[in-house]
Amino acid sequence: MVLMMDREYRPSEDEPFMNEEQKAYFRQKLLRWKDDILRESRETIQHLQTENENHPDIADRASSETDRSIELRARDRQRKLISKIDAALARIDEGTYGYCEETGEPISIRRLDARPIATLSIEAQERHERRERVYRDE
Repeated sequence: MVLMMDREYRPSEDEPFMNEEQKAYFRQKLLRWKDDILRESRETIQHLQTENENHPDIADRASSETDRSIELRARDRQRKLISKIDAALARIDEGTYGYCEETGEPISIRRLDARPIATLSIEAQERHERRERVYRDE
């Protein structure tokens, strides 16, 4: 079942958690985000193909290569982000979206709205980051 989203709808903590309207809202948000990333990627590929000119000046060539390297790293991060978006969409289909992978408790609507690919509640994320810092400092 596909729900058409009212552009004004904003999920709130005052309604049943992960009701059909909230699921549809987050699905649309994730799909729009993915579409934006894919569009930017296509534009980058077109830009890199047209930028493939031979610069006679070594400084221009070095600058062009640096720009190209930065752009490719950004695209790689976005490729990883797309896989997280796809995983979030799969969780919506499975009925596990919005629930903390560590505790099983609902992730706050505000957190999901800000970071729709979140898999941990704020508390669980903070514990995770503290553990990472401890292991990194050792």
